[in-house]
Amino acid sequence: MKNRITSLFDITYPIIQGGMVWCSGWRLAAAVSNAGGLGLIGAGSMYPETLQEHLVKCKAATNKPFGVNIPLLYPDIEKLMRIIEEQEVPIVFTSAGNPKTWTPFLKERGIIVVHVVSNVRFAEKCEAAGVDAIVAEGFEAGGHNGREESTTFCLVPMVRKAVSLPLLAAGGIGDGRGMLGAMALGADGVQIGSRFAVSKESSAHQRFKERIVNTSEGETALTLKQLTPVRIIKNQFFERVDAAEKRGADIETLRNLLGMRRAKKGIFEGDLEEGELEIGQISATIDSIKPAGTIIKEIWEEFVTCRETLLSSDLNEIQ
Repeated sequence: MKNRITSLFDITYPIIQGGMVWCSGWRLAAAVSNAGGLGLIGAGSMYPETLQEHLVKCKAATNKPFGVNIPLLYPDIEKLMRIIEEQEVPIVFTSAGNPKTWTPFLKERGIIVVHVVSNVRFAEKCEAAGVDAIVAEGFEAGGHNGREESTTFCLVPMVRKAVSLPLLAAGGIGDGRGMLGAMALGADGVQIGSRFAVSKESSAHQRFKERIVNTSEGETALTLKQLTPVRIIKNQFFERVDAAEKRGADIETLRNLLGMRRAKKGIFEGDLEEGELEIGQISATIDSIKPAGTIIKEIWEEFVTCRETLLSSDLNEIQ
């Protein structure tokens, strides 16, 4: 398939793997890129020297394009950006911050810049900042999220109407049917996180992957809205946070309750009760752990089949 996203990234399929903390290391990024999508290394959970190591290993594992996702709130972001420059990373996805801050630095070095947004206002700011593409992420998505609670299928057409840049849809998309729906609404491709979090190459703990496979409808929730909204699986940690919020706890109390490395405890170390189990609503549809290449193949084949079914349906006969 040739469109603005595949041309921009020089990839076969307009499928981008989300740069998820504690899941998206070099093995996952390389596997997705080798399968024809765009793999991303999630730098948000990495020390600078760890990112350096993952970049070197990813280059050795694939000759296809890959990128790095960097939350702009990262405390040592200057160090990460210097490593990005030194390692000649071709593509950077930024999130959780103002795109004006680092886009000029990256563009001056010939790097393709994509920024993640949760509302139309920030999409317009991205276009003004000179980014190359935008990810419109609805509140169905796992991990950190927007406060507006706009769903992906409401957000995508609004962003499409407001900006002319290549557009990726994210949040609640995990198969070819969702991909087709997102593209019908104006997206040029999709960014998928949760389904790749459960892949064999994901660096998440096996217990976390198995918990996702066993997740049912309604088991995730958007919480910690006073700090940084995050969608997680309901567990003992969630119940304490939820109770504190219902009591009217202030930000400092919630910050102390969150503590340090809560996501690492859940996702990377597999503590299913005390960890912050970040995952999207689409987790309720995931029922197996598969190689990333198989996931790409299944998504694409379902997309093509659904598209052909629609094109050949009786809807074409309606006058």
